[in-house]
Amino acid sequence: MHVKKYLLKCLHRLQKGPGYTYKELLVWYCDNTNTHGPKRIICEGPKKKAVWFLLTLLFYSKVKHLLKDLDELMEAVLERILAPELSHASATRTLNSSIWNHTPLVLIDERNPHHPMVLDLFGDNHNGLTNSSASEKICNAHGCKMAMRLCSLNGTQCTFRNFTSATQAVTEWYSLQATNIFAQVPQQELVEMSYPGEQMILACLFGAEPCNYRNFTSIFYPHYGNCYIFNWGMTEKALPSANPGPEFGLKLILDIGQEDYVPFLASTAGVRLMLHEQRSYPFIRDEGIYAMSGTETSIGVLVACLRSCFQDHMIHSCKCGHYLYPLPRGEKYCNNRDFPDWAHCYSDLQMSVAQRETCIGMCKESCNDTQYKMTISMADWPSEASEDWIFHVLSQERDQSTNITLSRKGIVKLNIYFQEFNYRTIEESAANNLVWLLSNLGGQFGFWMGGSVLCLIEFGEIIIDFVWITIIKLVALAKSLRQRRAQASYSGPPPTVAELVEAHINFGYQPDTAPRSPNTGPYPSEQALPIPGTPPPNYDSLRLQPLDVIESDSEGDAI
Repeated sequence: MHVKKYLLKCLHRLQKGPGYTYKELLVWYCDNTNTHGPKRIICEGPKKKAVWFLLTLLFYSKVKHLLKDLDELMEAVLERILAPELSHASATRTLNSSIWNHTPLVLIDERNPHHPMVLDLFGDNHNGLTNSSASEKICNAHGCKMAMRLCSLNGTQCTFRNFTSATQAVTEWYSLQATNIFAQVPQQELVEMSYPGEQMILACLFGAEPCNYRNFTSIFYPHYGNCYIFNWGMTEKALPSANPGPEFGLKLILDIGQEDYVPFLASTAGVRLMLHEQRSYPFIRDEGIYAMSGTETSIGVLVACLRSCFQDHMIHSCKCGHYLYPLPRGEKYCNNRDFPDWAHCYSDLQMSVAQRETCIGMCKESCNDTQYKMTISMADWPSEASEDWIFHVLSQERDQSTNITLSRKGIVKLNIYFQEFNYRTIEESAANNLVWLLSNLGGQFGFWMGGSVLCLIEFGEIIIDFVWITIIKLVALAKSLRQRRAQASYSGPPPTVAELVEAHINFGYQPDTAPRSPNTGPYPSEQALPIPGTPPPNYDSLRLQPLDVIESDSEGDAI
């Protein structure tokens, strides 16, 4: 009896229909969907409705033509990997093979290490395998590995990059192809395609002051799209934190929009965040952490050049820059159209040990660096008792909807604060400086030789006396040399007394010494020289006049 009534109600329900008109059904869909464009169409005024309708169509058309071919190709790849027999039997849809032919995924059977078999997933044979049964045999065999074929020089030189899991191969291949696609799209269009701040930041509170998306600075990060920085201090005044503790930190409620995730690019659900020094660029991929959706995450903080170098090597070796790294002026991003060999070059450079050592040697650590050590605690949020009213309020605030348009899997609540204001400074100093050198020398000198400071003074006194004596000896030596040079100016031996008297009386006197020739030997010694003569005596017997004449003359003189 009860079963009959139930079946009768089901029949009446089917005959009655959903109970909505076309307009009511469209309004219900736009009011409850998780996409953002249709909600704006019914929530705004007539002019904004038309604008949002056009923007919604434009946005989906952009995303569709960017990733549609890649998504369809990846779905076909997964079918070949998971069910090769069914996929080969029902391969009827047309795929864009240009993307696949440039960098395909292949299967490698290494059971015979001397002759491994390589087969393209879509039947592009490279080792004599032509039918699908061979592909099934390889896929089902033990020792089958998946690899990415990277070729250069128009496909004449190829290498294979092996993966231990098909998951890694699919993710890496999709990321490489998405990089090629996004590199050809202007950055402004990519910014417009990413999440705007007003849709991502649902609630914000810093200490006791309310805040919103206008207090955040937006930057575009190639891995994650639009990223938002709070209290960066680049263009606005930095806000200080008054006190430590959860009540004085930053509280956020974020909508991460899992329904808009690209499944092959992002397999992790949550929000990526990091704490960094003000006015410094955040490298969120290297230093960030994940906060899980559907939870309340409390992060306590304790204050606790390689990409540019890699990009320089990339430009020098591959003649183009990687999309995920900053691009210097005048250079172009790598893509399959302009640079067909870039994937092979990028893979070789990424595996190069010499490139890593060069960049590590060039990128020195900064003298002053501030790091933030994070401590995380999590709890389910909201609770089952408060889930209904919280999601109702957030849905009404964001979309002016009376129905719940948010879900636990897409909401994250963050509390970021300082646990304490203590900090630790680590300073680096030289192992030995001048003071330590003198101290060590003094200690060794005293230990081994029993010396002290007085010994050093005495030793210094000896050195001063030694220098003093040396100066005196040098002065005496200079005087003796000067005297010798003065004596060497005379041409011969000194004259005798007789020669001096004769030269004084007889002005025509010439010495008997013969002129010296240059062949003669040295002067004779002083002992060989003759004894100088004396003047003759003045005897009266030697006079020529008579004596009387001399006497008369003397007498006359006397008178």
